[in-house]
Amino acid sequence: MTDQIKVLMVDDEKRFRETIRKILEKKGFDVILAENGEQALEKIKQQPDVVVLDIKMPGMDGHETLNRIKKIKPDLPVIMLTGHGARPSARDALVEGAFDYLNKPCDIGLLAAKIKEACHLGDKLPAHKERRVTAVMIPVTEYTKISENKTIQDAILELRSSFETKMATDHLMETGHRSILIVDKYDQIKGILTIRDLLEMLMPRYLSAPRPFLADSIEYSPMFWTGMFTQGIKEIKKKQITEAMSPLPAFIDGNANLMEAAYRMLHENERRLLVTVAGKIVGIIREQDLFFEMEKILKS
Repeated sequence: MTDQIKVLMVDDEKRFRETIRKILEKKGFDVILAENGEQALEKIKQQPDVVVLDIKMPGMDGHETLNRIKKIKPDLPVIMLTGHGARPSARDALVEGAFDYLNKPCDIGLLAAKIKEACHLGDKLPAHKERRVTAVMIPVTEYTKISENKTIQDAILELRSSFETKMATDHLMETGHRSILIVDKYDQIKGILTIRDLLEMLMPRYLSAPRPFLADSIEYSPMFWTGMFTQGIKEIKKKQITEAMSPLPAFIDGNANLMEAAYRMLHENERRLLVTVAGKIVGIIREQDLFFEMEKILKS
């Protein structure tokens, strides 16, 4: 592979593929275009390093095209593009051998990062080459979000849904997110709500207020605590989510090393960091994502 990465862009929407081509070329990529699966198979002869492939196309769709590509060049990485509501189909593509998938319209910075990552897999780089933050993070499009005008009850239900098994970029997020992003009406992230925030919201204020010495011993009585948890839930459930949310976590550049992410989490007392590419939030890296990477390195 030469220093310039050659990308085969396959999409039936002319304006979309032309726009992506212009932007990627400005970023230094060599771009080949195909408007359908049949053309893509023909242009594989031009030896692209990566294929960016739309799933929903007339005639030969992305899944069939992916299967055909893998028969011709099994090691050629393919990044799938999926429209709104088509994530299950995109997840199926991972099982079929796709490198990754992104939602349309995709963040161009994230797409460029994924293309570069795809080109540096397997035997193309030394085994000791570490992955960067963007390769390990959870894309922000996959993270649970809720509007700032919702209640704590709404947030608890949304957060619970994140604990269902979901497919991420390269592993199952079986532990759930343990947090939820709070967004305004423009879908801008305003804060984050964690399970710890909910626990703190439950605590009656008088437990942390100055009190007589006898109150300390009362706290150890079972009678003192009876029903307090249930009552606390009932009292906070209708409150605005903004009353409980925490400020945004610290930011880290998507091209940063994983050791930097680990250092930042430890020294800034953060369990997760917001990942940015070209100043835009593209994902979240959590302490469990670093743990999953530990396991992956041990197995390699």
